[in-house]
Amino acid sequence: MFDLFRSRAKAVRYLLGALLLMVALSMVVTLIPGYGTGGSRQDNVVAEIGKEALTVHDVQQQMQSAMRSRSFPAAMASFYAQQLVDEMISARSLVYEAKRLGIQITDEDVARALRMSIPQLFPNGQFVGADAYAAMLQQQGLTIPEFDNQLREQLLMSRLSNLVADTVVATPDEVAQEFKHRNEKVKLSYVEVSPAKLKDQVNITPEMVKGYFETNRAEFRAPEKRSIAMLVIDEASVGRKIALSDADLRKIYDANKDVFRVPERVHVRHVLLKTSGKPKEDVPKIKARAEELLKEVKAGGNFAEIAKKNSEDPGSAAKGGDLGWIVRDQTVKAFENAAFTLKPNEISDLITTEYGFHVIQVLEKEPAHVRPFEEVKEQIATERKRQQVFDTMQRVADQAHDDLVKHPQEAAEIAARYDMTIEKADRVGRGDRVPEFGNNPDFNDAIAGLVRGGVTPVMQAPGNKLAIAVVSDIFPERPAELAEVEPRIRQRLTAQRLTDLVNQRSAEVAEKAKASGGDLKKVAQQMGLEVKGTQEFGADGAADGIGPAGVVAEGFQLPVGSVFGPVTAGQDSRFVCKVDTRTQADMSLLPAQRADIQAAIKGRKSRDRVQLFMDSIRTALIREGKVKVHKDVLERVVAGYHG
Repeated sequence: MFDLFRSRAKAVRYLLGALLLMVALSMVVTLIPGYGTGGSRQDNVVAEIGKEALTVHDVQQQMQSAMRSRSFPAAMASFYAQQLVDEMISARSLVYEAKRLGIQITDEDVARALRMSIPQLFPNGQFVGADAYAAMLQQQGLTIPEFDNQLREQLLMSRLSNLVADTVVATPDEVAQEFKHRNEKVKLSYVEVSPAKLKDQVNITPEMVKGYFETNRAEFRAPEKRSIAMLVIDEASVGRKIALSDADLRKIYDANKDVFRVPERVHVRHVLLKTSGKPKEDVPKIKARAEELLKEVKAGGNFAEIAKKNSEDPGSAAKGGDLGWIVRDQTVKAFENAAFTLKPNEISDLITTEYGFHVIQVLEKEPAHVRPFEEVKEQIATERKRQQVFDTMQRVADQAHDDLVKHPQEAAEIAARYDMTIEKADRVGRGDRVPEFGNNPDFNDAIAGLVRGGVTPVMQAPGNKLAIAVVSDIFPERPAELAEVEPRIRQRLTAQRLTDLVNQRSAEVAEKAKASGGDLKKVAQQMGLEVKGTQEFGADGAADGIGPAGVVAEGFQLPVGSVFGPVTAGQDSRFVCKVDTRTQADMSLLPAQRADIQAAIKGRKSRDRVQLFMDSIRTALIREGKVKVHKDVLERVVAGYHG
């Protein structure tokens, strides 16, 4: 069997294709929906693949990883869990079959894969060591043997998949057809019938709204709502109660003097005439001009005005050449040497750097020093106070939360005890705005599942606040009143009426255009519409003003002059189109593109073939009894993610 997969002979490829097709057909004929027969062997085993078990813990680990990375919406968790189990069973089935076929993965293969998948473990080509490797995996909840086994299984699956993909061919006819598809182009004219332009013709009366409501009353439900009380603590109120003495601030200053150490620095401005990016023959002229500006400055000219008019440094010219304070190693060496040598108000000679010619003036100079306490006292006080405020806020909020969990009916008393404000919101549901949070999905999710007396975690609210909510009452879902859903009904009726109008009008345009022999312009004028045109585009491109070429694919099949549509694109607009021109693919260019097209076709077919093969392997193993899925355990696992 292994030799069969390795063979690349045409006869073998055809044989393999036939075998795959037969297995696929058997799957359609014999596979019963679900995963096979057999009851639950153990309460924690979802499936058995050979002698290996796929456990509830395995599935939960993968689900937790996906949930942490927000790989799917929370509302889709149960659907994703089902899909995840499917994929895990298919993958393990493929590994089982690869081993059964005798495909071997050596330790060298695993080491090579490790080097490619995690290159940071091999800085300068040297392995960092088992301890660092284990520490990195521990953060993902894995051991070295577990990860090595995962790599080995991935390599097995990849190798078997590649063997299947190697049987794929792209025939000359397929290549030619794909070339035509890619290179044939059309140009269309079109009339758009847009809902926006018909909106004024829609009139939804109160009687229509009421009638729709009465007919569909069962559909409209007022969702479950909750009344809540929120205990809020904010940075400003806590900060007002925290005072720091000069003695406290002095201690912080003395313990952190290195933080306030300032290196030697100079305040400079300059004029720059650039030489970088300019012809070498222009350099003498640029230098001569720079020397003229130097003389002008040294003769008492206004440095700032000269810089504004002449400097080519875009960052400083508008500021009169002012670069602000600089320290050593911040500029190129020649510039730095001059700047730190000059005295305050002294002007340099002409300085040459890789950027060009500079005239530099030092405005101020400051030696390296530690900023004095009085200068940084306010900064220390602000930073220290903020840290104490945040620590206090978290501590107080945690204490209030614990008290509220024990005594949810005493929200007002607990708020007063911890000097927190209390806000109330009645009948809050998903999507509703609430005090402090507005329309916040995370907050809405936090309260949605709580029972009466339930308390949310401490949550960050806008404006540097912390808040805790307690549910004081629950209002169950109930039949909605007309007033509650009238805007929704009116919106729905308007949309339905607009859709009907758009369909009617666009069908009329198409019918009249075809009846007039394709005179789209004449029909548009009669109906008060406008004819527009697209650029020339291919099947993989887009029709300007309409959308992707796939929307108007019919245009590539019809003769020039044909009218087709209506087709739907954009915001529910309908388009009636006419084929204006068609440019046939130049088949003489096919040889230059043949290799790329062949690769694309083979890639597309390979993906389909590999998926078919994976499904076939799993089906065959189920029929042989090598794969058993315990449906009761699977259903229990999936049910755990509902809601």
